[in-house]
Order: sequence, then structure tokens, then C-alpha cells
Amino acid sequence: MAERNASSLLIITRKSLFCLFTFTSLLFILSWVFLLRSSSRPQFIDNTLLPNSKLLAVIDHAISATESQNDVEPSVGNRSILVNKEEEEKSSSSSRPSRGVKCDTNEKEVLKVFMYDLPPEFHFGLLDWKPQGATVWPDLQSKVPSYPGGLNLQHSIEYWLTLDLLASELPNPPNARFAIRVRNVSESDIIFVPFFSSLSYNRFSKIDLHQKKSNNKALQDILVKYLTAQKEWKASGGRDHLIVAHHPNSLLDARMKLWPATFILSDFGRYPPNVANVEKDVIAPYNHVIKTFVNDSSTFESRPTLLYFQGAIYRKDGGFARQELFYLLKDEKDVHFAFGTVQKNGIRNATKGMHSSKFCLNIAGDTPSSNRLFDAIASHCVPVIISDDIELPYEDVLDYSEFCIFVRTSDAVKKNYLIKLIRSIGRDEWTRMWKRLQEVQNFYEFQYPSKEGDAVQMIWKAVARKVPGIRLKLHKSRRYSRAPIQNEKGLTRIPSPKNFW
Repeated sequence: MAERNASSLLIITRKSLFCLFTFTSLLFILSWVFLLRSSSRPQFIDNTLLPNSKLLAVIDHAISATESQNDVEPSVGNRSILVNKEEEEKSSSSSRPSRGVKCDTNEKEVLKVFMYDLPPEFHFGLLDWKPQGATVWPDLQSKVPSYPGGLNLQHSIEYWLTLDLLASELPNPPNARFAIRVRNVSESDIIFVPFFSSLSYNRFSKIDLHQKKSNNKALQDILVKYLTAQKEWKASGGRDHLIVAHHPNSLLDARMKLWPATFILSDFGRYPPNVANVEKDVIAPYNHVIKTFVNDSSTFESRPTLLYFQGAIYRKDGGFARQELFYLLKDEKDVHFAFGTVQKNGIRNATKGMHSSKFCLNIAGDTPSSNRLFDAIASHCVPVIISDDIELPYEDVLDYSEFCIFVRTSDAVKKNYLIKLIRSIGRDEWTRMWKRLQEVQNFYEFQYPSKEGDAVQMIWKAVARKVPGIRLKLHKSRRYSRAPIQNEKGLTRIPSPKNFW
């Protein structure tokens, strides 16, 4: 009897274990199914219900397509994404692809900019302009102060932006304008500081014998004191201010104190990431010194030089690649790799050389960027960029891979790597990139008055794309700030601002 009971118990135990194992396995399988489903893209979000910024809508609308009028078609998958969803749907019915960035001058919405009336010593006074009467600005209808030539022009961005804002107040302002000056700061999207910092560095950074500090440093010290004392700066901590410091050494002393502002820079090579970065700041192109190749009818065969570089070869910091590449390429017959400066017809010789070359090298020097890239674009010489840390203007709306060749520095300095890569690019691929260079070259042209789709308009649009992010940070920073509170005696008490920033 005991044996029979033991046997029954054993059977029941085995059945229980089997059921338990089956149930556990089923739960395990179901849990994996639910887990996999939860990690997939959600299908229940209606994008039409998401909030849409009016300013961003204007920017997206302004990024419209320009149709190529040339015979060579771009390859599929090798074109920039420069149109919004609605424009893509409209262009899908067209037989030819639309692309490019174009300023829409008919837009009613513009970037509203409040500009400080700084004394002339900070801007046009640096150009030896003398004010007439109490005004701090030149009369653009009578004469526009000229900017010094040569290499000074590379970093003249603040000059062109200031002129554009002043022109927006003329009785008959230019038709092409994306930014206008407003006198009421409460109406503005951003606050512009008209300090010609690059010119100040180029002209006044040296200390005279009787000086304790340079005029450039003195101007920076005064600027910091002035800005940080303004109610506009105090209201936002400087986050809604816009400052141009395009020369890598400009604003060298003040940048650490004015870092909350949005900077317009050439690159981030000499900035710590907590002071300047892609999220906060704007990268602007250099003003090229090579003459634009007008009416360029070149062909692959008509440009005899395969690869062109002329400039300083021995550089510090990240510029070691120039020296390495010089020794690797100096014996190639169809490669021009030589030392050169702007002196002794240097610009004229470089213009001739770039206009007759298929590819132009842009190698990192003391900083990740250089004017050579924009000289190449103006020459329709396909840029070969060897600079791992370079940041490029308008890259959020412009695909540089359509008209530039990018090579990692570690690959470029390998024996025969670069020359084999360049020689492997045939006529058709080069012609596509050459045509694209002609389509985008206007984005890098500085001029007064500004014209549709030129560098001035493109920079203002890049600034406008930063505005929503600036507002978001400002609004978040005000979460724990309160308006002044009156107590029972009618006295005003202001809450502690320790959590404000």
C-alpha cells in the first residue's frame, strides 16, 4: 500500500513539474514577444498633432529647390536633403529632381534683430570712419565705408552682417533680406553685438611701447563691462545675444566671459567645448580671396593639374599632415604642391592655379578650417578635405559630399592612398561635382547690398535655426523664477535667483 501511494505521488510530482515547466516556458516566450514589439517604432503617434514653430516653418519654406539647367544629371542617392516634406511631395511629380537652397524674398516673416548702438570705436571707427554729429552709424546712402583687402577680408563677416541690418532701415531697403533691425528689444528674436572683433585683432592686437595692454584687449574689456551691465543681458544671462568672432584669435580675452551668447565662428579649434559647440553656435564661411571663376566652361580635360595645393607647408598643432603629404606628392607630375603666400602676386598665381586644377587640397593647418576651401569653391575646383575636426557652414541643410571629397587624415598620409583615390575619380563623377560647385557658389559670396541666397542671407538663416533652441533654454531656466511678490505691508520681495541659471 505504501509502495502504491509512493508511486502515485511520484506520477503527480512529475506531472506538476511538467506543467510548471510548460507554463514557465510559455511566459518566457510571451515576455520576449512583448519586449520585441515594445522596442519597435511606435505606430500610434500622429505627427500632425505635434507642435510646429512658426519661425521654423518659415525657415523650412525658405529652403526651397533650385532646378539644374545643365545637361549632366546627379547620381541617385548623392544629393542633399534640402526640401521639406511638402516640397518633396510637390517635386515628386517633376521629371527632374529639385535641389538647392534658395532664399524666398517674398516671405512676410523675417528674423527680427535688435542691434546695440555701440560707439564707432567698436565697428566702423576701426575702418577710420569718422562720425558726423551724434550718429554712431555711417550714412549708407552717401558712402559705405570700405573694408581693408588682402587676408583681412577672410574674416570680415561682422562687417557684412552689420551693413545688412543698417540697410534694412533705409527708405528703400534691398529686396533680398531675411533679417531686419528692430528698435524694440521685446520684438526681437536675437540681439546682435556689432563689434568688428576680427578686424580689431588684425589691426590692434600688438602692444606699443607706451602701452600696458593692446587696444584690442582694451576694447574687449570695455565690451564685457558694457554688455554684462545691460538689462537685456541680465534678463537672459546673454543667451539671446549674437557675437561674431570669426578669426580664431578674435575675442580671445572676452570669450570666456561672454560664452553664454551665440558665437559666429570659423571653427571650434581654439575653443573648449563648454564655451563653443555645434549645438549653441553658428559656423560661417570665410570670405574667399580668390576671384570667382565667372563663365566657367571648363571640362575635365581642360584642367591640366590633377591636384593643387599652395600655402604654408610646415604648421603646428594639427597641421602635420601638410608636411607628410608634401613628401608623398612632390614627385607626382600632375600635382602642384608648393609653398606660397599672398605676397608677390600670390593671390593672382593661386587664382590661376586653382582655375586650372581638377581637385584642390584643403588640409588642416593651425586650425581645422582655412580659407582655402572657399577659394576652391569659388574656383569650381573640387575640394579634397583632409581635416578630421572641421565644421562646415550650413551643413544642417547642405550635403557637402555632393561637391567635396572627404579623406581621413590617417588614410591620407598612407603611401599612395590619396593619389590612387583621386586618380580613380573619372570624368563623369568629377563633372557632376563641378556642376554642383557652380550651383552652390553663391552661398559663399559676401556683398553689399546682400542678394538672394548669398552668404549674408545664409548666415542669418543659420542664426534663425538656433532661435528655437535659445528660447527653449531660456524658458526652462525660468521655471523656478517668480514675479516680485508683495507682502502684507505692500513691500516688494523678489525671490532668490539662485536656481535661475
